[in-house]
Amino acid sequence: MRRIRYAVAASLDGYIAGPNGEADWIIMDPEIDFGEIFAQFDAVLVGRKTYQAVARMEGGALPSMKSYVFSRTMQPSDCPDATLLGEDYEDTLRSLKNSPGKDIWLFGGGSLFRSLLRAGFVDTVEVAVMPALLGEGIPLLETPAPRAALELTGHTIYKSGIVSLEYKVK
Repeated sequence: MRRIRYAVAASLDGYIAGPNGEADWIIMDPEIDFGEIFAQFDAVLVGRKTYQAVARMEGGALPSMKSYVFSRTMQPSDCPDATLLGEDYEDTLRSLKNSPGKDIWLFGGGSLFRSLLRAGFVDTVEVAVMPALLGEGIPLLETPAPRAALELTGHTIYKSGIVSLEYKVK
């Protein structure tokens, strides 16, 4: 079965973006092989705001990944390069997890993470903790959030000060 993996960068004080969505504090560490990381996924789950931000920066969906956008307000014509999912997403996600393929990347969005964690769809939480304190911004997990027990399955410390933590959701 494919896993849904919340893989994200966060500041030491728990933010995944600055107050205006900025990510200029994220270190692009040459020790980290992003190509190898991206190769582990063939599908990506994003919320509306993240999708729109990626569309502005990258011109659309993430390369070589099937994109699924969660939104209650967008129309299919708003995201022609992706599959739009509304409030009734659970059957689609179950089917996606049970279909052949690589893992599924839950990319950005503390609100989407909260919803999918609450619904029991998140299999792993993988946080690259950046050596930065933002003081405010978009939190890793928006409140109110469900409690979740985690089991540490891996960690890496980089010379740049990034600490990568991998947890299985129990």
